[in-house]
Amino acid sequence: MIICLETSTTVCSVALCGKNGTVALRESAEDKSHASQLTPFISELLSEAGIGASDLDAVAVSKGPGSYTGLRIGVSTAKGIAYGARVPLIGIETTWSMFCGIDADTREIYGMDESSLYVPMLDARRMEIYYSVFSADGSRVKEISAEIIDENSFLDIPEHVRMLFFGDGAAKCRQVLKRPNIAFAGEFRISASFLCGPAMKSFNEGKFEDVAYFEPFYLKDFIASHPKKNILGR
Repeated sequence: MIICLETSTTVCSVALCGKNGTVALRESAEDKSHASQLTPFISELLSEAGIGASDLDAVAVSKGPGSYTGLRIGVSTAKGIAYGARVPLIGIETTWSMFCGIDADTREIYGMDESSLYVPMLDARRMEIYYSVFSADGSRVKEISAEIIDENSFLDIPEHVRMLFFGDGAAKCRQVLKRPNIAFAGEFRISASFLCGPAMKSFNEGKFEDVAYFEPFYLKDFIASHPKKNILGR
């Protein structure tokens, strides 16, 4: 089994995964709870499964981008487990795991088809977001980037192509984006269970991280500053 850790947003989530998907899940949306809840969640899941960390096949973690503090906590915990239990470490890019969390029911609800595009978004402060664009089959149409969203964003994509925006960065874009034929999955919440499929694939392909040198994928440098008024545009 693989233990999966998701701490890239305010959600603290841990999933225990097997070959057939998620076996057990613990998560909380309480803000700033990662430091206090991550380790207990892991202990509870392992205890309920009757196994120890050394019995795991691997540990997987959402490697970012996302919250600096959340990523540091998640990655350091995952590295500690991998090192101490002598099991492989798997890092999964966060927007990819988010895309994997969009199931067939969600696609049907929002009228998505084979030509539709999926845009997982993570809040990166003010009107800036981290996002990627995926096709319906999971191919990456646009590599992950950090951008400021305004009324001109995504206007280069043909109007007949339906787009689904989701994640904690999507809500603040709802009133800004002017492109037609878009939908917002407001009920979407990131989860460690979304890491199961990608983690199993990486495990089967032997794609592991170097525990000694693995670091979170921050995408941009952290800059401490005083809050300023939001400004739309570049």
